[in-house]
Amino acid sequence: MRSSFLSLILISFFLCSSAASQATLRRGSSLRVEQHDQDFLISPDKTFSCGFYQVGTNAYSFSIWFTNATDKAVVWTANRDSLVNGRASEISLLKDGNLVLTDVDGSPVWNANTSSTSVSMAELLNTGNLVLKDRGGKIVWESFASLTDTLLPSQPLTKGKRLISPIDKGALGSGYYSLYFDNDNILRLMYDGPEISSIYWPSTDYNVYQNGRTNYNSTRIAVLDDTGRFLSSDGLDVRASDSGSRIKRRLTMDYDGILRMYSLNESNGSWIITWEAIIQQCNVHGICGRNGICEYSPQLRCSCPPGYEMSNPGDWSKGCKPNFTTSCNQPPEQSKFIELPQTDFYGFDLAFASPISFESCKKLCLQNCSCMGFGYRLTGTGVCYPKGSLFNGYKSPNFPGSTYLRLPNHVNVSASSLVSTQSGLTCSHVSSEIVVGSVDLYGKNRNTTKWPYLYVFASVLGGLELLFIITGWWFLFRKNSTPKSVEEGYKMISNQFRRFTYRELKEATAKFKEELGRGGSGAVYRGVLEDKKVVAVKKLTDVTQGEEEFWAEVSVIGNINHMNLVRMWGFCSEGQHRLLVYEYVENQSLDKYLFDSNNNDRSLGWQQRFSIALGTAKGLAYLHHECLEWVIHCDIKPENILLTRDFEAKIADFGLAKLSKRDGSGFNFSKIRGTMGYMAPEWALNLPITAKVDVYSYGVVLLEIVTGRRIFSWMTENGKQTDIRGFIKEVKQVFSSGEISSMTDIVDVRLRGQINHKQAEAMVRISISCLEEERSNRPSMDEIVKALMACEEQDHHPAYSM
Repeated sequence: MRSSFLSLILISFFLCSSAASQATLRRGSSLRVEQHDQDFLISPDKTFSCGFYQVGTNAYSFSIWFTNATDKAVVWTANRDSLVNGRASEISLLKDGNLVLTDVDGSPVWNANTSSTSVSMAELLNTGNLVLKDRGGKIVWESFASLTDTLLPSQPLTKGKRLISPIDKGALGSGYYSLYFDNDNILRLMYDGPEISSIYWPSTDYNVYQNGRTNYNSTRIAVLDDTGRFLSSDGLDVRASDSGSRIKRRLTMDYDGILRMYSLNESNGSWIITWEAIIQQCNVHGICGRNGICEYSPQLRCSCPPGYEMSNPGDWSKGCKPNFTTSCNQPPEQSKFIELPQTDFYGFDLAFASPISFESCKKLCLQNCSCMGFGYRLTGTGVCYPKGSLFNGYKSPNFPGSTYLRLPNHVNVSASSLVSTQSGLTCSHVSSEIVVGSVDLYGKNRNTTKWPYLYVFASVLGGLELLFIITGWWFLFRKNSTPKSVEEGYKMISNQFRRFTYRELKEATAKFKEELGRGGSGAVYRGVLEDKKVVAVKKLTDVTQGEEEFWAEVSVIGNINHMNLVRMWGFCSEGQHRLLVYEYVENQSLDKYLFDSNNNDRSLGWQQRFSIALGTAKGLAYLHHECLEWVIHCDIKPENILLTRDFEAKIADFGLAKLSKRDGSGFNFSKIRGTMGYMAPEWALNLPITAKVDVYSYGVVLLEIVTGRRIFSWMTENGKQTDIRGFIKEVKQVFSSGEISSMTDIVDVRLRGQINHKQAEAMVRISISCLEEERSNRPSMDEIVKALMACEEQDHHPAYSM
């Protein structure tokens, strides 16, 4: 008996080892569709499989899927819109290094475009990433860079990439919904249908800040980590309901337009939804098509309004069509309106009017032959939305208005005729049965006998291989599973704020040996942590908080993350010691480049100056408008604007005003903060402090970026002394007189006229507006960012030589 059992194990090991369920495909080898049940790649830990996946009758894709999921859960497909035949199709790693998928007639359907490279093998990693490697083990191509509808842990979603939904449940073809980074750096969901494109997440009823996002971080990267946390550079931070490691997860753009996170129940192979972007499916655009209305009663259903019927009884995405004809030759009196209570159609407004009466709104629609109806809300004042098209209909008892549908008088309908033509959204325009070519291509049935005992052999092999090699594979592939660029991008948005001991920081700075700078709040030292990360360590002086209060406040600052703000990595609070640990910024502070006469070789070019001005504005706008309202810097000056290796601006010392003692509930600081020359008048007048003090200081810095000089020292040169108001008056006279050539006396002579004139003029005008004595007349930092960005894309070459 024991001998038979051992023989069974050996036989199964031999059979399965000789089969093509392997992790690699060598150069010159192929996988064949006829043997798709045996001829495939499998990751070392058996989590993922890669090979031919049957989509329908005689229709196959080259895909990656979860091995042990009951529905397989395809996570990547090479040919999702060009399926291949079940006979003679192959995926081959050719001798020229190209991975090519060919159909029954040998024609290429898809390829990795890696010809003439040193690719030696294809390999399926434990992460689910299919990679092509050269002889040295370097990754030349990876499936992680070619997204379909699913994001796996450590797989980045970046600028220009999209997750695109399948067209239907169980299908693989590209659908109409996508997750992507928009031009404003926000991660969005969009419906891109045959007739319209429409963004529906985050909510279009709120602005960026109200949705908890930021559009000032242009890195555009989103990553799902292995604990179920999905982070994005626009501030999105969500977690799976079963947050924790050792759970297999995926983030999928589903066919119904909802982005969902799934966790695998390994006991039965089923998937559990652990997070979804949208709870109410009627908030998804395009779900009921043109003229269709989505509602819950209590299950989701699509309806056609009175006078309309389904365009295609099997496909709600085609919406509803009218049972009548209209013409612009019809006089307005031949039209009537049917009220659809608590119903709205999003977008396609011909106009907007408020306050307005109901009759005036109706008249506005009748006067436009393109108007198909109007939305009207009476919430204090009347609001009117005449509609040119009816898309994204939504009926809800919570909606405070109605849509009034315009119909010809001869159409005999009423609001009560609004009934569901079909419910459940179970039908679609894609059949679940897909056929490619002929089933009997070779005159015989393509199906072969299934050998049940092979599954037993495979199970035994799985246990043996798991026992003998999983440890080795784990360490090998764990090391190479995530590209360095992805790791860096992920670390950038997910590094955790930590608490250091005083001893750690004392050792890191070699007993505070190398001083980088000193300011009113303390001295800054260069340090190197145990992981070789270079940091800047600031020893604070005159901080009176207790340990718990200090911890609570610096924790808030540590969670602030923006590309134009110096990142705080952590802090130390022991006894009387209060230290802050920041990222190290290589090129020191802006003042070294603007004012140091001994370093003319370090002078900044015009585009560097404009970029620094814009970056500083973005950082302040983030603090003022996207963080908590009280985050005011209070000491904006060139010494607190640090420059990276690429001369990008990073504001330092932000939030330290929060660490100062405050009196009362407002912002009446117990002592004046800031630096002479950069301080707003309200400091001296003992007025409550608002974000406009930073706007004033920014105006001074902006002038200094243009002039290359300290403003106050410049105004006292040649025996001529004036104050800032006199200087502003002189500059205003220059603009009002049109004597633009007089700007020669303003712009830094080291630039030798190599400037963008429109940008320089805009910067001076902005700085003047920032220096208004009455703070209510100063712009907000958000407005300043928009003004600078308006001239950011202008020709970088100088308009003329000064």
